[in-house]
Amino acid sequence: MGRIADNYDSSWQKKFSDWMKNGWDGLDENMAREDASPREETFAEQTDLFTLKVREDRERQRDVYSRLHQWSVTTGARRIHAVYVILSLFTCGAIIFFLLQAVGGLPLYGAADSPVNNEVSRRYIEQGIEETGAVNFVSGMILDYRAFDTLGESTVLFIAACTVMILLRTDIGTNGRPEKGSWIVPPDQSDGKPDPILKHAAMFLIPVILLFGVSMVLNGHLSPGGGFSGGAILGAGLMLFLNAFGRDRAVRFINYRVFITVIFTALIFYAGAKSFVFYTGANGIPFRVPLGTPGAILSAGLILPLDICVGMIVSCTMYGFYNLFRKGGF
Repeated sequence: MGRIADNYDSSWQKKFSDWMKNGWDGLDENMAREDASPREETFAEQTDLFTLKVREDRERQRDVYSRLHQWSVTTGARRIHAVYVILSLFTCGAIIFFLLQAVGGLPLYGAADSPVNNEVSRRYIEQGIEETGAVNFVSGMILDYRAFDTLGESTVLFIAACTVMILLRTDIGTNGRPEKGSWIVPPDQSDGKPDPILKHAAMFLIPVILLFGVSMVLNGHLSPGGGFSGGAILGAGLMLFLNAFGRDRAVRFINYRVFITVIFTALIFYAGAKSFVFYTGANGIPFRVPLGTPGAILSAGLILPLDICVGMIVSCTMYGFYNLFRKGGF
């Protein structure tokens, strides 16, 4: 009897009777009352399951990351270091092996049949003036036959100067706070009173030093000298001027903007001129810079302007290094 009553409460007859008594609203309330609790319980259960799953995933990820971190600072660090050491030894060994193979194939030092003692040196001596126009064989060799190497050496100087600037330069203003355009060591604006003996001696020595440096640069294709030696003399003259007359007067002559402009222009001209010569020579284009009369100041084709470029790069780089380490900047 109780089962029949339970079936009747959930049967359509009971629902139809309720609808006849209360209309559609009563039927909707009855159906909503029957369906509300199960739906809410189902949604809550799904939410709890989803939250539990997300929590488990996070715990699993955290555990994986913790294990990886622990491995990286313990076993992984040792293995990576071991691999690094093995690769370093292998690379160094391979380089040494190939260098020894190359050295083993070279002729004996001083051998009469060595190309250095016959073909190369004979070519420089016998045809150097004809092919380069330079009376100084050394200048003809480093600025014509091996001009690409000299370009690399000049570029190394420029990169070294840029590296020192990157390491030393910072944003420090006159008030001591970081501002753009200053250096890690704030320059002394007054620079103190120059030594009177040094100042009067420099008034005589600086013109002589600069003229001698310019002469060495301009006569590099005619006599011993050239861009490297002449540039070193010019750089020494600039350093003496800075010490004798102070930073304020030196900045009027050469500052940071002039330093960068001179070096960049010299490198661009050097690279462009030799690239043009390499291109025409490699492609058999019948073009050659006039060599002039050997022994004249305006001769040797591009060797004279290339010597000037090298001298400017060397002198500015030396002065720039000294200025950076002396007071922190120009």
